[in-house]
Amino acid sequence: MTAELPDWMYPPRRSGWEADDLDHLPQAPRHTELIDGALIFRLVPQRSWHSRLVTSLSFALRQAAPEGFDAALEMTVRLDKKSRPEPDVLVATVPYEPDRTSYLPEEVALVVEVVSEESVDRDRNIKPFKYAQAGIPHFWRVEDEDGESAVHVYELDRVTHSYVPTGIHRGRLKTTVPFVMDIDLESLTP
Repeated sequence: MTAELPDWMYPPRRSGWEADDLDHLPQAPRHTELIDGALIFRLVPQRSWHSRLVTSLSFALRQAAPEGFDAALEMTVRLDKKSRPEPDVLVATVPYEPDRTSYLPEEVALVVEVVSEESVDRDRNIKPFKYAQAGIPHFWRVEDEDGESAVHVYELDRVTHSYVPTGIHRGRLKTTVPFVMDIDLESLTP
């Protein structure tokens, strides 16, 4: 037995979905992403740890950000014509615009992915590759290590267009890029 898909799930053109199509899909579930022309739906509920960490980290980054930087959550980045992922948190270098629905890579200084069971491969492999290829200077991947947050920090090597690791932070995250910050990781998910 095969279930029929609703009409809105079919791409509007033969070449498939494009990044701008996400703005015209009100029927799609929240947090729908586009990766290589494929719609990605988050259908599995997020764990409380994930939700609390994303909210707290977004607030901590907003507090630490100097003028010219702003942290946002649940916003997509239009990487190219066929990819518009939604990092858990991003730090933008453009002023807040209330009607904005996405950012361009050159407007983003940092993307953060908090790894969930259903997104492990995307968060560890696919998205970092795509973010690096698009030229986003900083990438963090946050893992749950037996209830403790571990932040894997990467910086873009502009020659190879790939991320290089600069550290794994547990307990406390201290860094000077993309701006100076000192975040108590243990306080993010009490």
